[in-house]
Amino acid sequence: MGKATIDATDRKILSLLIRNARMPFLEIARECGISGAAIHQRVKKMEESGVIRGFRLEVDPTALGYNVSAMIGIRINDPSMNFEIVDGLRRIPEVVECHFVTGKYNIWTRVYCVDHEHLMHTILDHILRVPGVSETETFISLSDSFGRQVSVRDLDQ
Repeated sequence: MGKATIDATDRKILSLLIRNARMPFLEIARECGISGAAIHQRVKKMEESGVIRGFRLEVDPTALGYNVSAMIGIRINDPSMNFEIVDGLRRIPEVVECHFVTGKYNIWTRVYCVDHEHLMHTILDHILRVPGVSETETFISLSDSFGRQVSVRDLDQ
């Protein structure tokens, strides 16, 4: 998908929604100085063009008892199996992110586990048993310092 064209009003709408995805359209309209119907149309257009992928609830994993966050680099035997391996990783509930990457590993994942024993079980009994996975290296996060959405700014400047 190519780069979508958005204007300053769209960027302002996105900035407001990134801060609070539950912000009422009428409140956004007041902030932007246009009608609620115009906000609705602009948001719908940004959804259809792929700028907005969706609205979702964000949960704090530690509040649910997932006290261990780790990134796992995965090497695979055969790069032609990338998509089958990703499908296998998708079936492991502890795996919350998966990326094809360059460098030492083919795939980079993020997992959340209750404790270190749970992490060990997830690696040994699930990730390493995905056909095609040959090796892993685990990096335990000591602190999730921050996470954020991409910055909404004019990239043509």
